[in-house]
Amino acid sequence: MPYATAPDGVKLSYQVRGSGPPLLLLPGQANSHHWWDPVRADFDGTFQTITFDYRGTGGSDKPDEPYTTRGFAADALAVLDELGIGRAYVYGTSMGGRVAQWLAADRPERVEALVLGCTSPGGAHGIERSNDVRRSLAQPDRQAAERALLELMYTPGWLAAHPGPYHTVGDPDMPAHARRRHLAASAGHDSWDALPAITAPTLVVHGTDDVFNPAANAPVLAERIPGAELRLIEGARHAYFEEFREVASPLVLDFLAGITPRHG
Repeated sequence: MPYATAPDGVKLSYQVRGSGPPLLLLPGQANSHHWWDPVRADFDGTFQTITFDYRGTGGSDKPDEPYTTRGFAADALAVLDELGIGRAYVYGTSMGGRVAQWLAADRPERVEALVLGCTSPGGAHGIERSNDVRRSLAQPDRQAAERALLELMYTPGWLAAHPGPYHTVGDPDMPAHARRRHLAASAGHDSWDALPAITAPTLVVHGTDDVFNPAANAPVLAERIPGAELRLIEGARHAYFEEFREVASPLVLDFLAGITPRHG
């Protein structure tokens, strides 16, 4: 299993598939690279897809110390550096979209194009989930809370037809301290002041029925990032990229195909 080393010495497990221009895929909070398993093949025919396990997940080190979305972006750069990739296309969903915002804002020369899925700017300008949603996830009955999370990710019809396993509800092997650190990293995200510095062509994608990370965040991001395009997928919940892959994957591929690579 190949590893990259972060600036602070943390070992980061990474995975490479396919061939073509490099496309970095960033998963959601408390998830490993397996988040992308159901749809990764949609991109492998056009791109060399690169994933890595966030610190605290998968095969990466799991230090019990503060994590931040900006720190995860630095970890992503360490992976690209290890692979000798100067500039990559970047597609981040959920917390991965928060990480991608920092990557594009802090290191614009490293990002060819940016896709932000079901994500938020965080902070005072982000639209938070409702108290009802919070309560559903905090139920003392663990099975009920897990079912609530699934229903935030997918429509009832899709769940009935797809009994699992599900790849978007957390890395089951994460230690408790890492789950807490991931939660704090996502909750502490606030990229508002940095978003106007993003120069990469940007697509913002969101499901219209997403209340886990409310769909109202999508136009907020699109208006804040210069020249960003906005696409909403009707009827989709948080895991739009999986349930609605027949719409979402071609949408992203078409956007990326229209980008003229920069030089220098």
